Amino acid sequence: MRAGYFSLFFASQLPGSALGASTLLRRQAAELTATATEARVTAVSDCSLSGTIQYCSAGTTSFQVSNADAATTGLASSYTGCHNHGTQTWCIAPDGEEVQLLPGNHVATATSASVTSPPASSTSVTAVSECHMHGSSVYCLAGETEYFVDTTVTATSELPPMFTGCHSHGSETYCLDPTGEDVQITLEGEEESAGGEEPSGKHCHFHAGVEHCVGGDSSEGESSPSCERVDRDYNIPLRIGLLFVILATSAIGVFGPILVTVFVPPQNIGFAILKQFGTGVVISTAFVHLQTHSTLMFENDCVGELAFEGTAAAIMMAGIFVSFLVEYAGNRLLAWHAAKKVAESVEESSSAPAAARTAQTVHIMVLEAGIIFHSLIIGVTLVVAGDSFFLTLFAVIIFHQMFEGIALGSRIAAAGLPGESPSLTHIHGGATAHPNPSSTAGPVDSRGNTDTKEGSAATAGALSMRKKLLLATAFALVTPIGMAIGIGVIKQFNGNDPATAIAIGTLDAFSAGILVWVGVVEMLAQDWMLGGDMSNASPVRTALGLAALVAGMALMSFLGKWA
Repeated sequence: MRAGYFSLFFASQLPGSALGASTLLRRQAAELTATATEARVTAVSDCSLSGTIQYCSAGTTSFQVSNADAATTGLASSYTGCHNHGTQTWCIAPDGEEVQLLPGNHVATATSASVTSPPASSTSVTAVSECHMHGSSVYCLAGETEYFVDTTVTATSELPPMFTGCHSHGSETYCLDPTGEDVQITLEGEEESAGGEEPSGKHCHFHAGVEHCVGGDSSEGESSPSCERVDRDYNIPLRIGLLFVILATSAIGVFGPILVTVFVPPQNIGFAILKQFGTGVVISTAFVHLQTHSTLMFENDCVGELAFEGTAAAIMMAGIFVSFLVEYAGNRLLAWHAAKKVAESVEESSSAPAAARTAQTVHIMVLEAGIIFHSLIIGVTLVVAGDSFFLTLFAVIIFHQMFEGIALGSRIAAAGLPGESPSLTHIHGGATAHPNPSSTAGPVDSRGNTDTKEGSAATAGALSMRKKLLLATAFALVTPIGMAIGIGVIKQFNGNDPATAIAIGTLDAFSAGILVWVGVVEMLAQDWMLGGDMSNASPVRTALGLAALVAGMALMSFLGKWA
């Protein structure tokens, strides 16, 4: 034991060592209390009263129990759960109150005579369990109430499953860790009084399965964050059950507008409002959700400093360019095909509606590709968020999927319907590739003749209901598929792994580029400026459309606070 004291003494001399300072205090306390702290006291018994002072024993060592009310409130015959607060030793009375142990010849002072009751919010807490991590901070539950535990868990140490023997010191509440040491617990949201990770104004939440903290002062000497995987609490049955809730929500959002067109004509003002709301959702998803999350992934400390700071923006630009290239090449190919048919004297009516239908399909496929990449990532990262934030994130994703489903579904529903602006409007080889779909007249041939019979053929250029439902089904299934993948890898997923963060950041930025192109060019500009249904709308229709557009942007941006 003497050798142990010497080693601790030398450790205490190390400058800046918290362990050394703590050890020095313990050594000084040992010298003051002599044999009282030679061996750890876990309980005292054989208590008796001498005057107004109570004495108890631990083996052959006698201790004074500091309790000013002993003469009037009655005495306990023993005290258990003894533990240390710095240099002091405290035990727990049968009624749960704490008393201090002093050496047998020590005279208690008025200030150490009693311990006040804890605040009402902590009085009933005797233990906390189901402990889990929020970043590098430890949180545990007492019933349904979450507490911040002021203790440190390193990458090489194990997270204690519970802390017991909870008791009060003045207005503060402490519990015992598995080694018998005291740790302070504080109600979640009141961590500032506990000296933990979030006292300096930090707020931590999950983005794409990675805990992200904002606020606080980074100059306070914080240690570098650990990039190792953190074990969290995962309620797997709950995640499996909610997978079907996400499936149902996504299906309602995307199938709803498609089925509505069976009963409501596309010229209906309600359908126009739905489309513009969807446009706002797509634009907000691109900028607020995808581009922001991509930047957060690339700024992750575990990724390190990027040689090129504009990486996220450059990848988004690549997504815009690829989307443009796909649509441009598709339209050129369709125009060439239509002109070839005319040159071969094949009846034009068979080529023009087909060209329109194919071009509209290209637009929808580009939009769906951007949304599907994003939705797959959402599904994976939703389930790998810890239980402490999972239900909050799930509630947000419910609305997120509903809004995105409406955005996609309204565009799928409107594809090729009368009154929609044409998607292929060139004049090639002296013949119009296809007419204005809102016209009842047929296509104009090279001699300027029209055929009313072909007007119905132009309308037939709309996507079939079967294809629309297939496109909607793909969206409805992709997020639940992502959730299933996430559940499969939940025990191995590490959002702070550099390769994972870079992969998520790349997909998010590329998807953002796709949705920027679709939302700004194909939806916003096409509807409002390039001959779409809102370009010459009535004042009332225009006002309602603008309100719906702004509402879609605002609501989806609001959800970006959590997802």
